[in-house]
Amino acid sequence: MFSSFITINHQENTLPLYEKNGQGFTLIEVLVYIVIVSIVLLLVSAFIFYFIQSNEEARADREVLENARRVLEEVTYEIQGAKGVYTPTTGTNQLSLETARYLPAGETTTYIDFFVCGTRICLKKESQNPIYLTSDSVQVASLTFTQVVTNGAVSIKTTVALQSKEMIKNVQPSVSVTSTAALRNNE
Repeated sequence: MFSSFITINHQENTLPLYEKNGQGFTLIEVLVYIVIVSIVLLLVSAFIFYFIQSNEEARADREVLENARRVLEEVTYEIQGAKGVYTPTTGTNQLSLETARYLPAGETTTYIDFFVCGTRICLKKESQNPIYLTSDSVQVASLTFTQVVTNGAVSIKTTVALQSKEMIKNVQPSVSVTSTAALRNNE
């Protein structure tokens, strides 16, 4: 018997689907890189935006609180040094004090007033222009003075409500603080 085996070697000339020859990046690698970088940049920008927004909120809250604190300190200081409350001009929104501080020449007593002037709280010394106690970045929501008499001792309860003039995330930062100070009757 005669048999023969014939082997045919057949080789196709096709291009491989993916070939890395070390001379650059493939289109798929570039697209994956762009997607990853875009996601990272999106996350970083969202964090930065959130941080800036939170910082603005905190700044506005601090501004309102600092103004309220400053007003209460000034009012308390003047009440503690006053001789008495000048009742003809004192009401729930204005406090007039008789004092020996800031005396004009030849006088033995003078008057100071705390009141709302426009959107701010003012201190006015007799025969002088008002002094703003709050900054122009806040506005007064309310200012009240209540005279409290306990066993003949006069105290003044002061309530100050301030709010920021700017809206942050549809919220207007505000604060309401209360303090009570007694007249020391320094005559």
